[in-house]
Amino acid sequence: MLPTGSGRVEVTVIRNRMVTNAAAVAIVWLAGMLVAFAQGSEIVNPDAVVAGAAAGEVSKSQADSQFRSLDEDVQSLKKEVLDLNRDLFLLEEELLFPANSQVAFFISMDVGEYFELDSVSLQIDGKEVANYLYTEREAGALLRGGVQRVHMENLKVGDHELIAVFTGKGPHVRDYRRGATMTFNKGIGAKYVEMEISDRAAKQQPEFIIKEWE
Repeated sequence: MLPTGSGRVEVTVIRNRMVTNAAAVAIVWLAGMLVAFAQGSEIVNPDAVVAGAAAGEVSKSQADSQFRSLDEDVQSLKKEVLDLNRDLFLLEEELLFPANSQVAFFISMDVGEYFELDSVSLQIDGKEVANYLYTEREAGALLRGGVQRVHMENLKVGDHELIAVFTGKGPHVRDYRRGATMTFNKGIGAKYVEMEISDRAAKQQPEFIIKEWE
């Protein structure tokens, strides 16, 4: 069964609670480290430490070493929290988009001499599902060979129609809007569809192709 609107909310709430709990554990752990550090050695001004070294006080180098150790622990904790957040994101995605109904749509560019991408909108079976506006940096990344996942959708088994509308600057830096359409069959298992923008040198025009990944 595909996730409903309420199902999406429940998954998001669960994920937020898990992230909050993880952050709370991290804060408690860090607080414990700070308390242990404070109890284990007196925190003093480095100049005072050096001045009183002869009297047996903690040396500046020892204090620096302890601070570095604490900083390493904090950085390690940050990494663990980030890894946990990534795992929760992947889990949420698996729950919202199960493999048997998942369809992912990607966009790529080749050359780009005759077209400068501004935005792309997607319609599936007559319903708009995505509208993405590109920054100059994102468009540049596509020109350098990047492939972007624009949208993910849950679709039932059977035939579906995809309409992609691309807007930007065409030949001679004129406003350009072009659509491409394709009918594809959704079977059992995940499906991947790529929308490729390339140059048609013979006609000095951009070309928009939609194809399925094998």
